Amino acid sequence: MGKNVDTSIQGKATGSAAQEVERHSGEHPLKLYAGWFCPFVQRAWIVLVEKKIPYQYIEINPYNKDPDFLALNPRGLVPTLGVPTAQGKDLKPLYESSVICQYLDEAYADESKHGPALLPADPYERARCRLWMDHVATRIVPGFYKLIQHTPQKEFPIERAREELHGHVKTLVREMDSSGGGPWFAGGDFGMVDVMLAPWALRLWLIDHYKPGGFGAPKVGEGGDDEEIWARWRKWLDAVENRESIKATCSVREQYIDVYKRYADDTTNSLVAQATRQGKSLP
Repeated sequence: MGKNVDTSIQGKATGSAAQEVERHSGEHPLKLYAGWFCPFVQRAWIVLVEKKIPYQYIEINPYNKDPDFLALNPRGLVPTLGVPTAQGKDLKPLYESSVICQYLDEAYADESKHGPALLPADPYERARCRLWMDHVATRIVPGFYKLIQHTPQKEFPIERAREELHGHVKTLVREMDSSGGGPWFAGGDFGMVDVMLAPWALRLWLIDHYKPGGFGAPKVGEGGDDEEIWARWRKWLDAVENRESIKATCSVREQYIDVYKRYADDTTNSLVAQATRQGKSLP
């Protein structure tokens, strides 16, 4: 497999995301090193927008990484957050999207400026949310890549990959609060579990675009014994698609098609794709 498979990826955000980039292109001590197309980046980006945190957006070319960026994060992965030191002259790095999101939620906790916390104050409920954040990270997200990277040459049928992903989604949905009528994982409160899953939920249409049978969620009234579960899923997904912080971090839909063709063809050399092929945990 050639080393330069992915080098034609367009380098800039479009649509609402481009407007967000423009608003945050000026110099600022807090820096988000990002890739417009990356769902892991979008997690951190959603939190920055949701909590109205001032920051500088810096687009990273994954094939020509600036030495200053590599000095900050030798792994060269996005998202990376550059956090200013107390003196304000240097940057301290943070990476791993869930770590960045939780840091931002804790570091910008003043609700008068940044709104409600994205993790509950109650220790048990906070721990429970982290359990389901882990379910998203270790079950649903890998299931997404297993399905979109499926090709006829695989040793297992696409139906199995689709059923596995459905199972992981339904397990999460069963844990969503349904008592108060709110759409989010915790009911009326948008929170960190929602942030963790939203970028991949928004990209499920790419599976529909590329794979026979698509994601295959049942239509209204066709969910059989699981109709109530799928109805709750549709309610959550509709809320995700209409959340301002999420819409603000999305490029024009069609722009993702070319990027994800590499996944659909199973030719991309990304670390996520390599881990998926090998059946390993995602990096």
